[in-house]
Amino acid sequence: MSHLMGAAFSAPTSPTIKANENRRNGEARLDHGALPSPGVSLPPPGVPSLTNALRNLTTSEPGVSQAPGGVHYDSPYSRSISSTAPTSPRIPPVRQNSGSHTPRIRPHPSTLNIPGMTRSKASPDGRIPDRDVAAKLVIIMVGLPARGKSYITKKIHRYLSWQQHNTRIFNVGNRRRIAAGVAKPSDASPTSAPTRTDVPSQAARVLLNGTKGPDIVVENEPTSLDLNKPASHGDSAEKMDQSAKFFDPKNEAAAKLREQVALDTLDELLAYLLQQGGAVGILDATNSTIHRRQLLVDRIKAREPKLGILFIESICHDQNLLEANMRLKLSGPDYKDKDPVKSLEDFKARVKAYESAYQPLGKWEEDNDLQYIQMIDVGRKIVQYRLRGFLSGGIASYLTTFNLSPRQIWITRHGQSEDNRVNKLGGNSELTERGHLYAHALYKFITYKRKEWLIEQKNKIASSSFPPQPGDNTPPYPELNQELDDKNFCVWTSMLKRSIETAEYFEADDDYDVKAWEMLNELNAGDFEGMTYEEIARRFPEEYAKRARDKLGYIYPGVGGEGYLQIISRLRDMVREMERITDHVLIIGHRSVCRVLMAYFMDLTRDDIADLDLPLGLLYSIEPKPYGIEFHAYKYNEETGWFDEIPNYKPRKTVDRNN
Repeated sequence: MSHLMGAAFSAPTSPTIKANENRRNGEARLDHGALPSPGVSLPPPGVPSLTNALRNLTTSEPGVSQAPGGVHYDSPYSRSISSTAPTSPRIPPVRQNSGSHTPRIRPHPSTLNIPGMTRSKASPDGRIPDRDVAAKLVIIMVGLPARGKSYITKKIHRYLSWQQHNTRIFNVGNRRRIAAGVAKPSDASPTSAPTRTDVPSQAARVLLNGTKGPDIVVENEPTSLDLNKPASHGDSAEKMDQSAKFFDPKNEAAAKLREQVALDTLDELLAYLLQQGGAVGILDATNSTIHRRQLLVDRIKAREPKLGILFIESICHDQNLLEANMRLKLSGPDYKDKDPVKSLEDFKARVKAYESAYQPLGKWEEDNDLQYIQMIDVGRKIVQYRLRGFLSGGIASYLTTFNLSPRQIWITRHGQSEDNRVNKLGGNSELTERGHLYAHALYKFITYKRKEWLIEQKNKIASSSFPPQPGDNTPPYPELNQELDDKNFCVWTSMLKRSIETAEYFEADDDYDVKAWEMLNELNAGDFEGMTYEEIARRFPEEYAKRARDKLGYIYPGVGGEGYLQIISRLRDMVREMERITDHVLIIGHRSVCRVLMAYFMDLTRDDIADLDLPLGLLYSIEPKPYGIEFHAYKYNEETGWFDEIPNYKPRKTVDRNN
């Protein structure tokens, strides 16, 4: 009885103390070999972790700074608005006190965060805060080889990064080659590399910064992985065969290697989301069996149960498209500089090996209440299940816009306006005489290039073979070229006079479809509309200095005042439409609008968007390709009334910081 009385009247244990005791007890149990909780997946004993071997890597990302409390991102509002954002990746949940009852813990709500369009204490700049773990997303790619997973992955990464969500790709194949000893660390870009590694964005980043960028090198990374002993930089293990035999499910040693590399790559992804300020991590791999997907889900849930998980599977039934995708694989790292005929045979054998154990998304994911998207034949059919959250919904909407139709996208600013002549901001002035001459030259040049493009496409079709032969370079996709003669040409302007007048010659030609869009209007300068930068600097020096410090995050004061982040948000639907249409399109926009659109297609970093040099008279041509984009730039020549191509054009930062 006394024992019960003592237990009944003992002082209540503090939740903090209890948590610390549980943590210490849990550590003690694990140290003595106790089994982990059900559902928790741990690496088998003796298996080295690539993540541990990579901990010495010092990766940094533009806009990321190390702080005593962890890694945090510099907010575009942090210099213009008093920031109260926490630096710790975890914030204690809010307590609710009812007065007479024990305080209960209320979790933070997970609502949408849109950079530039939402603001809170935890997220002054609108990006997903570290404490809102449930809003963060792990995207797990699924599908057989040559189904376009990497193409989809890069497109999603580009779109989310352009939307200012911190996103990174983690490619298991790169780690697999290093672990198997067939690639040196310097030959493969790190899965968690903060810099973008495709050719157009590399060039854009390097030249916008005015200096040569760093080489993509992974230091302190093992060139091979011994499954029976800890990884050592001095190991010189024998290379593992990377032919189709390596991917045979019956090859147990290779299967263990592939599984361990996948888990280690996932660990890097989780560290990025939970410790380095990331919002979205994309695991790029086949993940073609339920066993593999369950391992990944268990690992994620054990690390952070609140993290969102989205599976995206790419399925390809179109044999012509599949054959073309396989041919593209022959230029990849596994088959580089090898005989194309033998390489194609080996790759097809690799696909068959995967097919023997392949389990598509479906019942298992649904039974476990996991959201997924199936993308069939590059967007011809989309299957969605249980999508939750703003990011998942936005990604699904974006995926529905994909198409591989050959087409041209042209982007230029309007001709010179009356306000341009006196350097006034905003306004709705008309074109000058020089502006009208530019409009006429633009019409003549686009009409000429439209005819030239049609001839080139027909010549490519006539000279190409299908099914494609090993060693061919560009997929012809003949079914997408059947209606080249009937391809429309759209001309999109803003609602402002200077943009509409630049399209006056297109409007007079029934062969062009001209449409004005309000979302293409120039950035609204609020109270500063109609002023010059010199006038703003003289009358409002604090605002002028604030903008100079942070052009991307700055918002002009006054009713209707906007900033670049607002332009990005209002152009989101425009970008989706540009991805969706199969016709040619010419956009006649304004400086801020053209900068934001070019940032999307060129995959520019957030530090470069607002400073891209984009003077009057520049015309850009973009052709979407299965491997990225083909890009050309032209400069208006007033003397000849024509456009001259700029050879080897590279985007650069503007010299005039006012613009």
